[in-house]
Amino acid sequence: MKYMILIHSSAEMETALGAGLGEELDATHGAIIGELRASGEFIDTSELSTTVAKVVHTRDGLSVTNGPFAESTEWVGGYYLVDCASIDRVVEIAARFVEARYAAIEVRALVEHEGGSLGS
Repeated sequence: MKYMILIHSSAEMETALGAGLGEELDATHGAIIGELRASGEFIDTSELSTTVAKVVHTRDGLSVTNGPFAESTEWVGGYYLVDCASIDRVVEIAARFVEARYAAIEVRALVEHEGGSLGS
């Protein structure tokens, strides 16, 4: 089954990165990516931009504001798309990320629609 791991970030996480946590973070991601590729569970991963981001609302007409901050103290900083046998396996992977010490790591199953993904 395919799962999305959404890695949230926070001001506390950004401070920790500035204090030298970056090397541990890079090593952890490298190890996880290597393991997922070797096991065939890896599909995709990417860091998400915090400078090129917009928040769009249409409730009372079009409203576009700079994002990614949608009135919260955490924001999605990146993702992994994996294909794992169980959600327990994905939770085990998510718990290994350094970011989990500072912000939420969200695990979500992708919803399979008849005939493929929405719009196809």
